Amino acid sequence: MRAPRHLPCPLTKDLMAQSLLPRFADLIRSSSKFDFADLGGNHSLLLDRTQVRDRDVRMFYAPFDHVTPDARIAIVGMTPGAHQAQQALLAAREALLAGKTPLEASRIAKIHASFSGEPMRTNLVRMMDAVGIARLLGLATTRSLWEQDSQLVHFTSALRYPVFVDGQNWSGTPDMIRTPKLRGWLVEWTGAELAQLNDCLIVPLGPKVAAAMHHLAAQGMIDAAQIMDGMPHPSGANQERIACFLGDKAWDRCSAKTNSRALAAARDALETKVARLH
Repeated sequence: MRAPRHLPCPLTKDLMAQSLLPRFADLIRSSSKFDFADLGGNHSLLLDRTQVRDRDVRMFYAPFDHVTPDARIAIVGMTPGAHQAQQALLAAREALLAGKTPLEASRIAKIHASFSGEPMRTNLVRMMDAVGIARLLGLATTRSLWEQDSQLVHFTSALRYPVFVDGQNWSGTPDMIRTPKLRGWLVEWTGAELAQLNDCLIVPLGPKVAAAMHHLAAQGMIDAAQIMDGMPHPSGANQERIACFLGDKAWDRCSAKTNSRALAAARDALETKVARLH
């Protein structure tokens, strides 16, 4: 796979300058685990906010800063949820208290918390393995990306830091591309970091994240050829879509709310795209 030609990123040339953990390290180190239980109410971690049609949209800090510059695959979710954010903050706190530097703590926290919880991680591993990504990376299974092969993966989200709408996990509404403030967050954080990763597969999770990645490609920040879209989001709420995508449930036995033909076609297209990279 050729290295993409990116436009110069106007926001930063230094990935370390993007890390906010040094700014929050003392606060995280001195906090108790209970301080992270209600992230939406923790104003000391508030980064930005906006109002969208009378809805309160807030972005909070959690240590999802770490960038793996030589990664061969980037897995992109929507935004870290409250559970993931809490896990990252707790892991960073433990690492800092153990004497790790903010850079080391950021790496540990991100790998620990990214796409954590079941069945999300299991669903994601099964789908990536099914379309041939493990074989492409020379792995027995992509589960090792969270273990001994973590140097191969870059975890991120379309909205890099946790976003809440009226105190609840943001789930795609308001739309991140059509809403200027959210679009700015997409470009400023995720676009800037992905623009630094050369020769790297980008796996967006779900159609809204795929649309966000194609927006970044249109801005010249990533190469559209890198985007391996087509997988449903690995959330447990998507079990029927995931089962259809994996072939665990026949397309003609799926409910009307699941576009089974489109999912089957998406898997075939993604398998073909990955196979061409071998």
